[in-house]
Amino acid sequence: MERGNINRLLLIEKVLLLKSLNLFKETPENILADLAPLMKEMQYEQGTEIFKEGETGDCMYIIQQGNIKIHKGNTTLAILKEKEVFGELSLLDADTRSASATADTDCILYKIDQEPFYELMDERPEVAKGFIKILCQRLRTMNEKSRQQ
Repeated sequence: MERGNINRLLLIEKVLLLKSLNLFKETPENILADLAPLMKEMQYEQGTEIFKEGETGDCMYIIQQGNIKIHKGNTTLAILKEKEVFGELSLLDADTRSASATADTDCILYKIDQEPFYELMDERPEVAKGFIKILCQRLRTMNEKSRQQ
């Protein structure tokens, strides 16, 4: 069950959390300081579904504490832990979710919604460049894996 919004971390702590993520490690701190206020703290109890496969995505999540299970039906695709992100493609493209996400433990997550993120990208193109770089790295990794099979 979702427990609502609580803002526990200070701005500088949010900036440090963002900087620790692969997605934003190349992004300058002053830009992360503009992104940090968009982070909404959410608490979920173990077993709570964060989103379902097939739903339209319009936000991404950062795991502050706890584990998230990414799954298709009963098949677990990944268990994500602290300082990992999920749903990040939905910040760029409001397509349907490719899998479901469920709180595997009690969790504290930070949610970033698509619309304010778009506005930030308009003002700060470096944020978009960071996203593009990560997506390119993922594509290269996937291409390499498919060549090895």
